[in-house]
Amino acid sequence: MCQLLGMNCNTPTDATFSFKGFAQRGGRTDHHGDGWGIAFFEGRGVRLFIDRESACDSPVAELIASYPIKSRNVISHIRKATHGTVTLENCHPFVRELWGRYWVFAHNGDLKNFAPRLHAGFRPVGDTDSEQAFCWLMQELAKSHASVPSVQELTLTLRELVPFISRHGTFNFLLSNGQALWAHATTHLHYLVRQHPFAKATLSDEDLSVNFAEHAAVGDRVAVVVTTPLTTDEVWTPLASGEMKVFVEGEPQPF
Repeated sequence: MCQLLGMNCNTPTDATFSFKGFAQRGGRTDHHGDGWGIAFFEGRGVRLFIDRESACDSPVAELIASYPIKSRNVISHIRKATHGTVTLENCHPFVRELWGRYWVFAHNGDLKNFAPRLHAGFRPVGDTDSEQAFCWLMQELAKSHASVPSVQELTLTLRELVPFISRHGTFNFLLSNGQALWAHATTHLHYLVRQHPFAKATLSDEDLSVNFAEHAAVGDRVAVVVTTPLTTDEVWTPLASGEMKVFVEGEPQPF
């Protein structure tokens, strides 16, 4: 299975600490060596970096780990191929435009016999089940709303659409339009919220610790979502099977 990492923040935040540990799972501390990618929202724009090389050996991943791009919404993915060849077009995250906003999506899982009818507006470039699922979600969202709805309305629509896909197999995913981060679990997905009073955190995949109290302001808040916990000294909350969480301004929403 692939690995997912997402961040949703109330102020622009760099992802270097989390990404340094996460990238080690791309061939060093785990066997996910079939490509990787990361997307950063900056306002309405998106910086997208993808590479078919393993994350632990990729010069692009080394650049990201040392370059503190600040963003309020980040999605990263490390691939273990189940559908589709090991090529650049099959690397997550995938990006599409809808209602004048970019949408970013990454999936962990394996969908069997999933072949939805797709219209001209949204078609996969690669040959993964993940990109097919993303295109179908975008297509159905576009059919359900004439223009961009509220985050709450989007969440209600997604909760109606996701079971159609998840009945075909494992459908852990992260989705963002720069306003919010949606996370859905079939099997493994965990989250935490870092906020005042901040404490020290130690990566589980690399010998690295950070005392966030030395770097964060009192009002800063960051939600981190990941397949398996990134740190050894923080409390991670698992999502239940079939559960969807939406994060806005660095915290889970009640709807």
